[in-house]
Amino acid sequence: MTTREINFDGLIGPVHNYAGLSPGNIASATNAGAVSQPRAAALQGLAKMKRLMDRGLVQGFLPPPRRPATAALRALGYGGSDREVLAAAASDDPILFNNACSASAMWAANAATVIAAPDSGDGRVHLVTANLATMLHRSFEAPDSFRMLRTIFRDGDHFMVHPALPGTQHFSDEGAANHMRIAPEHGARGLNIFIHGAPRGSRFPERQARRAGEAVARLAGVDGFHMLQSQEAIEAGAFHNDVVAVANENVLLAHAHAFADRDALFAAAGRAVPGFVAVEVDSIGLDDAIGSYLFNSQLVTLPEAGMALVLPSECRDNPRVWTAVEAILAANNPINEAIVVDVRESMRNGGGPACLRLRVPVDEAARAAIDPRFLLDERRWETLCALVERHWPESIDAAQLADPALWDAVGAAHDALDALLARI
Repeated sequence: MTTREINFDGLIGPVHNYAGLSPGNIASATNAGAVSQPRAAALQGLAKMKRLMDRGLVQGFLPPPRRPATAALRALGYGGSDREVLAAAASDDPILFNNACSASAMWAANAATVIAAPDSGDGRVHLVTANLATMLHRSFEAPDSFRMLRTIFRDGDHFMVHPALPGTQHFSDEGAANHMRIAPEHGARGLNIFIHGAPRGSRFPERQARRAGEAVARLAGVDGFHMLQSQEAIEAGAFHNDVVAVANENVLLAHAHAFADRDALFAAAGRAVPGFVAVEVDSIGLDDAIGSYLFNSQLVTLPEAGMALVLPSECRDNPRVWTAVEAILAANNPINEAIVVDVRESMRNGGGPACLRLRVPVDEAARAAIDPRFLLDERRWETLCALVERHWPESIDAAQLADPALWDAVGAAHDALDALLARI
């Protein structure tokens, strides 16, 4: 039975803003306080989805959770109507309020860790919801992500959706952004690689705990390979492993300084997967790699064979990085195409093409069991674009976040999306 990978992209929410909430995310910190463009951001994300659909790939989407996160504020003791909750939080604790306004769930790679059915202990696809415990604004996402994943992948014969691990630093879990799978092909048994940080006194948080990867592996019934991310990469701003490495089937594309012990990782992958191909880049520094998000590209298998890198336009704008891309394409490896996309609004907040998607490998029976409302075809894609054009704000600046008129506007946008999902 044929197995294909589906990319589920996060639809960028109507409250997309630049609040600079993520220490260690250089782009987020650099653009803190800038005016965001929610409508353009969502349309850029949708255009990326359409590019992959046009290349014959299966494309899904994850709706944004409602923001501002009034439920999270109520759990912290605020009461009254939604407007009263938001007004009180904005007045009492502007930092907490800004965290409740984050649209960071757009980066669907952090929604969960996905374990493919051929690898799992029971032959089902396992999705372990990420707790995102290191960052307050992201920790608010876990309950929403769990409910949404349970909706989309509700068929228990093919999927097992797990709630998040305990929301503590002990089990800090950032999801698929720190997980890679090496396999001969999507439908074959593979090696699950879990990348983690460590308490090393780095200037930026090392967000992924090894214990989280170990727990995910136990829950899914896999023998995981656990690798420490290099401190050099974290110090340079690689807050997730997917900022410096990406894998697809038998190919691993990585910066030369991505891992603390690259020899051990490459050896393990070579033993587990015949035909393993390591494409290591040492021609650019970590500053160029992180500034361009070269390794936060999607690496996808094309229907006609071969692989494509789905790159942010920032890679093409940097001559040193683009030279490295051309070298990758010219070398003896399966990567033979570059697809350049404009996701500048996401990039300015610290997330590239790979951040925006959760990849889920499924065979034909499992694909048929997915809630079809969240799989895109031409009509659904056009309908989403039209909805964004009508309801997403054109721009948001920091001062607007506490404006009740904005709360009403983004609430109406969420209502329109809910109504659309109810009828398609």
